[in-house]
Amino acid sequence: MIIGCPVSVNGYLFEFSEMKEKPLAKDQQKSTETPQKEQFGGDIRYIAIEGVIGVGKTSLASMLGEYFSARVVLERFEENPFLERFYEDPEHYAFQTQMSFLLSRYKQQQELFQADLFHNILITDYIFEKDKIFAYLNLQDDELKLYETVVGAIEKNILTPDLIIYLQSSTERLMENIKKRARPYEKHITAEYLKDLNEAYNYFFFRYRQAPLLIVNATEIDFVNRAEDFNELLKEITRQNRSPVEYYNPLKKKGTQKEDM
Repeated sequence: MIIGCPVSVNGYLFEFSEMKEKPLAKDQQKSTETPQKEQFGGDIRYIAIEGVIGVGKTSLASMLGEYFSARVVLERFEENPFLERFYEDPEHYAFQTQMSFLLSRYKQQQELFQADLFHNILITDYIFEKDKIFAYLNLQDDELKLYETVVGAIEKNILTPDLIIYLQSSTERLMENIKKRARPYEKHITAEYLKDLNEAYNYFFFRYRQAPLLIVNATEIDFVNRAEDFNELLKEITRQNRSPVEYYNPLKKKGTQKEDM
């Protein structure tokens, strides 16, 4: 998997390095109620949230964005004209849906390189590489060859997150969340499809090494409606001296289980 290096985009890292080295005036500093970037060890500027449909990626990204006064960039899934038809007839509309998502995600990723002088932290509710998870799950062999040709030509210069939060959940909980939010284009999603998608995500992240990874078992927590759950998760996200891959399982104990995967 080819991951583009941000230094190849002129000006982006220079802008951020200047911001990092220049201290804020006392009257510009945030109150101690809001964690500063130093709580991430000073190196976390881009956090990406990932997980299967219905796990709460967008909700968590928005909540963290508000908490940290961060710039939040959300995936524009509602702009895909083929999405609802794909859920109705996956075999017929998989390729059109996939290519529409690929080009939309690529265009949005290029916008991430623009320096933001008003926010120290960037948060997204997806990573560009997720596109391949869906492609390998849904496309036929001949479609996949064409897809790989296109993605191979455009996947350079993609910004790599400083931290990825992968939210895991059971198929049953995902179906429950999807039913609750009642999006019309998701009414045809089946438990079987979510099960396959869950397995594909786990397979992908079990081997992922491009960025630090925090895997969260979100099956039994509700960080949207329970402040305690959000605060506990926040402690894991902001904790310093983390390993390249860590697992947070609130079902086992209040703390983080570290694993070298």
